Amino acid sequence: MQQNSSKQNNNLAIVAYLTLFGTLIAFFMNRDVRNPLVSFHVRQALGLWLLQLLLGYFIGGFNSWMVTISFWVFFIVLFLYGIFGALAGKMNEVPVLGSFFQKLFASIGE
Repeated sequence: MQQNSSKQNNNLAIVAYLTLFGTLIAFFMNRDVRNPLVSFHVRQALGLWLLQLLLGYFIGGFNSWMVTISFWVFFIVLFLYGIFGALAGKMNEVPVLGSFFQKLFASIGE
């Protein structure tokens, strides 16, 4: 039973990174039985998605493929880092921004 619950928590942590809707699904499914791993990854994913949407709006104003490609590579690497951490069942903060997201969204998952 414990292993099944652990696998479900890992799956919810991974779902949080798939889309913004995946983050919301993981958040609401984690509300009844709070799991620290899922809450951690929901905070990380929510921060990444919101920052990507906010910065993407402004990056779209640049008419440079180098700026756009750099933006996308940066966020793809951060999302992959978060997904691989969720796969391993670890609570590794995404580089550069992870601790900020944990502080900003501290009320999520408490």
